[in-house]
Amino acid sequence: MTTSQTKDSSIIKDRLHEDALTGEPGSHPVGTGLGAALGGAAAGAAAGALGGPVGAVIGTIVGGVTGGLAGKSISENIDPTMETIYWRGQYVTRPYYSTEYTFEEYEPAYRAGWEAFDHSTPVAFSEREKQAQQSWENEGGAQQMTWDEARSAAEDAYDRVYKHHAR
Repeated sequence: MTTSQTKDSSIIKDRLHEDALTGEPGSHPVGTGLGAALGGAAAGAAAGALGGPVGAVIGTIVGGVTGGLAGKSISENIDPTMETIYWRGQYVTRPYYSTEYTFEEYEPAYRAGWEAFDHSTPVAFSEREKQAQQSWENEGGAQQMTWDEARSAAEDAYDRVYKHHAR
């Protein structure tokens, strides 16, 4: 195995989002956490109204578990592992591609693009661009290239998930 192949496989492994307990790929802790918080709050409030403080506690626990599962399901609609694999195979075919940059340098822009998509409010990339740019900067993308160079990759990834997931 070449150094490049070793580096590529370790990057893909890092992007599998493995579950902390089972090691299975596909863990989406942010979506699960958001779902748990939202579901727990809603269920706790409803149960609290009917069953007093004890009902609120039970409702929060049950709602948290249910909400966590719903949040994980929502997050899994965009599979970061599959997106990474897709863009790794496609980036050299894109009109903005420059031989000056490797996939690893484009990858934060792609990730920022697909992560900027929101199922609850599917809007054009122009309305999510600031969020994508901030995410890209937070991921260290600005150390690799300018936003003007990365923007097209982010928009490309955003448009791909928009086309497949907006309803």
